[in-house]
Amino acid sequence: MSGTSANGTRTTRARTVDSRTYGPWAVVAGGSEGVGASFAHQLADAGINLVLIARKPAPLQETAEQVRAKGVEVRTLELDLLDPGALAAVREATDGLEVGLLVFNAGANSYGHEFVTGDLDGVQGVIDLNITAQLRLTHHFGALMKERRRGGILLVGSLAGYLGQAHMSIYSAAKAFSRIFAEGLWLELGEYDVQVLELVLGVTRTPAMVRAGLDFTLPGLRVADPDDVAREGLAHLHEGPVWIAGGNEETAAQRGGPDRAALAAGAHEASKRLLRRT
Repeated sequence: MSGTSANGTRTTRARTVDSRTYGPWAVVAGGSEGVGASFAHQLADAGINLVLIARKPAPLQETAEQVRAKGVEVRTLELDLLDPGALAAVREATDGLEVGLLVFNAGANSYGHEFVTGDLDGVQGVIDLNITAQLRLTHHFGALMKERRRGGILLVGSLAGYLGQAHMSIYSAAKAFSRIFAEGLWLELGEYDVQVLELVLGVTRTPAMVRAGLDFTLPGLRVADPDDVAREGLAHLHEGPVWIAGGNEETAAQRGGPDRAALAAGAHEASKRLLRRT
């Protein structure tokens, strides 16, 4: 549920995730740390069992142990979603389960580089992770949900998908694809009571963003907490197709303006400050 605070800022009040609709199992791709770990904890609090997928074994096992202590069953899958056999591995781990929710939080800018001087294999990796892997998991679990006539698909997006950016043009394009894809999927699955939501994140204080060296102290920068944005996503899963988290609605609207040259140039300068680039 949402509301408005005294200063006019939109707020999200706690809403219990309905395990009858989105359970008894949820699959969280990219579920080891940051926003993915927050999803895992909040779903476990709602009594939903979890399949957590991630590449790094240590944070994956740490998160699994923490949410398992909440009394739910947890299965882990140490897996690189770029592996050609990734979907088969996911199916092997989940085919006997009734999965009511897919959270795809695995997208990342895995290769940031100027396009024309970059390595095309690196570029393809960004596309495969953010688009191909997402499509494969959504296709598989979405078909099962449609057949059962219930469930939810939550795709974690980014404000980067609202505007082209230097050194991450492919990532930005992939995130734009994800949002438009979610809108179409929402139309297709809505009549079968399957909820679809693209959760658009702005700057979020995740371990990955900390490792990237982002300057979170910039004046006026809106920085979200992983727990808060995960809570927003689950609270508004039924309000698809797109939910912009962290109070970034105005930024998203501005990035949709007609003067693309000025918008792109302005965002480029802001990105350089955020990444401490000259």
